Amino acid sequence: MRTLIVGGVAGGMSAATRLRRLDESAEIVVFERGQYVSFANCGLPYYVGGVIKNRSDLLLQTPESLASRFRLDVRINREVTSIDRRERTVTVRDTLTGDVSTETYDRLILAAGASARAAPSGLTTSTLRTIDDVDHIESVLSARPEGATAVVIGAGFIGLEAVENLVHRGVHVTLVELSGQPLTPLDPEMAAPLLATLQEHGVDVRLGTTVLGASAGNLVLALSDGTTVDADLVIDASGVHPDTSLAAQASLRIGASGGIWVDETQRTSDPFIYAVGDGVQKTDAVTGEPLLVTMAGLANRHGRAAADSIAGQPEPAAPALGTSIVGLFGLTVALTGWSEKRLVAAGRAHRIAHTHPASHAGYYPGAETMSMKLLIDSETDAILGAQIVGGSGVDKRIDVIATARAGGLTASALTRLELAYAPQFASAKDPVNQLGYVADNLRAATSRNIQWHELAGALAAGAALVDVRNVGEFDAGSIPGAINVPLDDLRHRLADLPPGSLIVHCQVGQRGHTAARILAQHGFDVRNLDGGYRTWLAGDSLRTTRTTPEGILV
Repeated sequence: MRTLIVGGVAGGMSAATRLRRLDESAEIVVFERGQYVSFANCGLPYYVGGVIKNRSDLLLQTPESLASRFRLDVRINREVTSIDRRERTVTVRDTLTGDVSTETYDRLILAAGASARAAPSGLTTSTLRTIDDVDHIESVLSARPEGATAVVIGAGFIGLEAVENLVHRGVHVTLVELSGQPLTPLDPEMAAPLLATLQEHGVDVRLGTTVLGASAGNLVLALSDGTTVDADLVIDASGVHPDTSLAAQASLRIGASGGIWVDETQRTSDPFIYAVGDGVQKTDAVTGEPLLVTMAGLANRHGRAAADSIAGQPEPAAPALGTSIVGLFGLTVALTGWSEKRLVAAGRAHRIAHTHPASHAGYYPGAETMSMKLLIDSETDAILGAQIVGGSGVDKRIDVIATARAGGLTASALTRLELAYAPQFASAKDPVNQLGYVADNLRAATSRNIQWHELAGALAAGAALVDVRNVGEFDAGSIPGAINVPLDDLRHRLADLPPGSLIVHCQVGQRGHTAARILAQHGFDVRNLDGGYRTWLAGDSLRTTRTTPEGILV
C-alpha cells in the first residue's frame, strides 16, 4: 500500500513513523513544502531567547535519518497543490525549481496544520512557527545587539513565550493585545498575575489595542490607542487559522468549526483520505461539540491514530480538553477544559471553587503559593475545567485534574485521590484534595459561596460584608464597605452583626468557610466569598468596561 503524507512536522511525522512500525512493507512518502522536517517548533521561542543554545538541537530528524531508521521517502521543498480524488493522485510542485509532478496514492494523510492570519496592510511581520522564522528573527536582533525594540501582537501562548524570550535577550518589548487581558482563555482574576508579571519585567502592555499599520519602513507602528511605537522587529502571534485549502479544493467536508471534518478514526469524508493536526476539527470533551484546538500533543496523538486506522487497527480518538501550560518569568499558568467565561456565554449551570494553597508543606522552605480554580457542573458534579497560576507544582496539579476529568471522576472525588506526599513535594492534604473538599462542600450544601464579580451586585441589593481576617490584615487592605470582625471573636460578637443577608470573607477562603459555618448554625443567612480577598483583589485589578452583565470580562 502506498501512503502519501502532506506535511512533515508533528502529526504528519507521527503518522509516518507509526505506520512504518505497524507495516514494514508499506511505501510511505512525505511531502514537506519547507526545507525542514520533524523540528521542535515548540522550542523556537527559547532558541530566540538563548535558553536553547544550539540551533541544531531544534532539528530532531532529517530526511536522511528518517530514511535510514524508518525507510521513509521524505521530500522537502515539495508543495502538494491539488488532489484528484477520482484518480487518487496529487499534484506536487518543487518550490525551488517549479517542476510539477503527479503522485498516486492508496491512502492520503493531510497534515498541513494551520497558517498565520494575514498581517495588517503595509505591515511586515514575523511568526514563530518555522526554522526560517527564527533565522530571520536572529538576523534582525544580531544586527541590533543593544537597544533593539520589538512589538509582539497577541498575548496568547506563543505571544507570551515570545515576550519572555525577547526580554531575556535584552529587547524592549511592547505587547499589543486586542482583548482586555493577557491569555484570553483564562478568566480575568486568573489572568491578573500575568499582567502584573509582564509589567514587573518592563513589558509595555497595551490591552484593548490593535496595530493599524506601519511607516518609516516598518520601524514605526501606529496603534489603535492613538500612539506609535518603535519596532526593529514585529512578531505576529495573534492566532492561526486551519489550513484547509487542499481539503476545500478536493471538496472534502469542512466541519462547523472551520477545520477539516474527520470521524473518530481521523478519516475524512473521503474513505481514502485522512487528516490530522492543527487544521483538523476536534471534539470537545465537555460537550461533544466540534472545536478547533492547536496543540502539538493532539497532533501527534491523532497522527498515530490515523496510522492505526490505515494499518487496520483503528482506535477512536479521545475528545479534547485543551490542557495547556505556559511559563512566564517564573510564573506558571495552566488550564484544562472550559473557563467561567465560556460557561456563562453558553448558559451552562456551574459551580466554582477557588483556593490558594502552597505548592508543598508551608513549614518546608521554598513553598510557593498557587491560585487554583475549578469549574464544576451544578447537576452532575462533573469537572468542567480548571485553571492554576503559580510557581512550582502547577504542572503536576493540572495534569492530575485533567486525568481525573478524562477518567470520569467527579469534582468531589478529588478528595479521595491518594497522591504522593513528602513535605518538599506536597502537603498531607494535597492542593488537589483541598480543591475537592471545597467542591464537596458545595455539592453537599455545607457551604454557599459567592464569586468576586457577584459581590458588588449583592452589596447593592442590601447584603452586608464581614471581613473575618485579623485587624492587621484588614488595615493593610480591605474591600470597601466591609466591617471587620476577626474569626476568633466572631462567636462573642454575633449581636454586633447587621441583620439580613451576610457575606463573609478572609484572605483566601478557608477562614471564611469556618466563619460561614458558625454563622449558619446560629441562624444567619450567610455566604462565603469564594477565594477570599486575594481572588477579589485579582479580579478587581483587571476590571474594564468590557464586561458582561454578570461582570465577566470578555
